[in-house]
Amino acid sequence: MQAGITLGNIARQHVAERGAKIALRGAGGALSFGELERHACQVANGLISAGVLPGDRVAYLGKNSLHYFEALLGAAKTGAVMAPINWRLAAPEVADLIEDCQPKWLLAEHGFEATATQIAPRIVRLDNAGRDGFAAWRDAQVASNPHHQAAVTDAALQLYTSGTTGRPKGVVLTHQSLFGLRAGMTPDTMPPWYTWSSEDISLIAMPAAHISGTGWGIWSLMSGATGVVSADFDPHAVFELMVEHRINKIMMVPTAIQIAIRHPQARTSDFSFLRHICYGGAPMPAALLDEAMQVFGCGFVQMYGMTETSGTIVALPPEDHDPARGARLNSVGVPLPGVALKICDAQGRPCKSGETGEILTRSIANMSGYFGRPEETAKTLDAQGWLRTGDAGFIDQDGYLFLRDRVKDMIITGGENVYPAEVENAIRSHPGVFDVAVIGVSDATWGEVVTAVVVPRSEEDRQAQSIIEFARTRIARYKCPKRIEFVAALPRNAAGKILRRELRESFRPKS
Repeated sequence: MQAGITLGNIARQHVAERGAKIALRGAGGALSFGELERHACQVANGLISAGVLPGDRVAYLGKNSLHYFEALLGAAKTGAVMAPINWRLAAPEVADLIEDCQPKWLLAEHGFEATATQIAPRIVRLDNAGRDGFAAWRDAQVASNPHHQAAVTDAALQLYTSGTTGRPKGVVLTHQSLFGLRAGMTPDTMPPWYTWSSEDISLIAMPAAHISGTGWGIWSLMSGATGVVSADFDPHAVFELMVEHRINKIMMVPTAIQIAIRHPQARTSDFSFLRHICYGGAPMPAALLDEAMQVFGCGFVQMYGMTETSGTIVALPPEDHDPARGARLNSVGVPLPGVALKICDAQGRPCKSGETGEILTRSIANMSGYFGRPEETAKTLDAQGWLRTGDAGFIDQDGYLFLRDRVKDMIITGGENVYPAEVENAIRSHPGVFDVAVIGVSDATWGEVVTAVVVPRSEEDRQAQSIIEFARTRIARYKCPKRIEFVAALPRNAAGKILRRELRESFRPKS
């Protein structure tokens, strides 16, 4: 990959060598790198004609599609910033994000017209088969390259946080944020699992509004690989796509992996084409990981990162997915080359090896800030470039990062600090537990009571005392849940993260 590459040029860099090679496949057919570059130029010229200027926002409301990536690259060619909006949001929530990013254009996919028309008047291009559809508008534009010279420090992408701990914030990622880490690696420093080639076939199925969706698509395109675009993450459809296209690189959340290995053909299919399954967004139970490794027979990579870090900054490579490695399987791995980590206490003082505190990171991949929120940016990103992740964890003597939980999710019970992830790990291996989330519930005596919200494997597994006693054999008594609540399913967002705030509201004591 070339140093200094920008989002608007990632298709163009492949045209001379592999212009006829398929860059993207999807419901709308297939696009070669040459076609993708031409369409991106047409989109760019259409946006310029409509008055879109460098720094303006272009919003996209819809599922994953070939048109989204055309618009993503086209907007970048004008110097505009793409802001994909989560299609699962309700109309008022969409309106809030639109109001926040103030886009010059809103591109709405077919099926989301009703939501789009509820938003304050803006130019809306409906992605449908009609005369005013996206494709018709695009093809009416000239295909010359606008030759906008973007600086690597210019904003390229604006993604919104999930809002699990408050109002969503627009995370501004520059070209340097998106490409800098990979561009700075050499063949000697690049981890083998992180290496992509033009022979790879990837699955782009995570939502475009998340870094795991758009970011994964960018990884695929910048490498000259072929990306298979799935409108959304239907695990059953994903399974079919894997086999049909012989996909060898996939990003999945653990819940999707669990559904995929339950597919009727999972144990009779040949997965020899698979190289790596990358996973993140939620813990992977050891039993599920063992089963998935047996079914798929490929390398597994756990990835840790966040929107504010442009995605992955720490990874547990395939060679560490081995029970013989002991405690390493409980970690999220080691920093990627070019990423610095440190652990600090509540006063900002560095912690010793093995001590739990807040995880801070510094790298070229960090965001430039939160859009229109200088005070929030200053709380998260300091003058030296250290970004506060809001996650609690520790680093062992070998440099492996172990997560405890979100700092804000820490439970204080009887004066003791309890990290939900530690309790969840202790409970998750109980034979009657399918899924679990731990929260603190307000209590007059203890301050907060450690409460486990459990999805049982069957009705017969609704055994609260059994779960509590099981936890007591694995963690300190004060960390163990005093209360067990059984539910049919845990609330999660599209990236697989548990919506703890929603759980806390559900089980808050009635006044």
